[in-house]
Amino acid sequence: MMTEQKYLIRTMTAAEIALAVDWAAAEGWNPGHQDADCFYQGDRQGFFVGLLDGEPIATISAVKYNEEFGFIGFYIVKPEYRGQGYGWQIWQRALDYLQGCNIGLDGVLAQQANYQKSGFHLAYRNIRYQGVTGGLSSPSPHLVSLEDAMAWEDVLAYDDQCFPAPREEFLRTWCHQSGHQAIAYQEDGILRGYGVLRPCRVGYKIGPLFADTLEVAEIIFLALKAIPAAENTIYLDVPEPNQAAITLATKYSLQVVFETARMYTGQAPSIALDKIYGVTSFELG
Repeated sequence: MMTEQKYLIRTMTAAEIALAVDWAAAEGWNPGHQDADCFYQGDRQGFFVGLLDGEPIATISAVKYNEEFGFIGFYIVKPEYRGQGYGWQIWQRALDYLQGCNIGLDGVLAQQANYQKSGFHLAYRNIRYQGVTGGLSSPSPHLVSLEDAMAWEDVLAYDDQCFPAPREEFLRTWCHQSGHQAIAYQEDGILRGYGVLRPCRVGYKIGPLFADTLEVAEIIFLALKAIPAAENTIYLDVPEPNQAAITLATKYSLQVVFETARMYTGQAPSIALDKIYGVTSFELG
């Protein structure tokens, strides 16, 4: 049971989001080095911290992309305070903030039943694959640097096919962040896919990886995979309904290491799952 200590839930400052990212690292979620700055751009009012007598003991993010869609992540309570009601309170704060939205999340499979009690329904699984960096990329005149050679409006238009709501500020920061590598595939002036490689606490993650076809996805994937100078670990989070994405992962001997349950409070958004070869992040969708 909760004690008589004062428990306060408030919006995080930008600096405090780094604390949530550190806690995520301690949970084994392996965040990116620049995630705090990138995520803050998603919704500067959508990150909450629970303080017990001034000490941070709980975090959650409830990023409201627009009035129709939001996404919950970073739901963490310090281990010694779990099972005492503090997590439930900050969870309710997140749901209240996103009231009226179709809310998504990527939850661990064991927590599906708990999320169902709050009105979430399973849409599909996301599967994390792990492999190694390096290898040969396929030389292609269609590959261009997203930062240098693409019209930003084209990137946003492509992203709109694969994500349920506009996310321009977040995506601009994500694609142009120091240390991130963003590559696009352009054919006859038309954007047919793009991907981002980001350095994480352990290795690298590729996400998003969006592409019109398996062939385009493979070319972008190999180019991103070959960027790190030294051999390291690489991760790709694949939506299970996209069998072509699973084919890509298995072709290069990536191994399944983790799964999440993608859940929504409303109907699963109408997005082009067949173009999603790599999820952007489990924290913000």
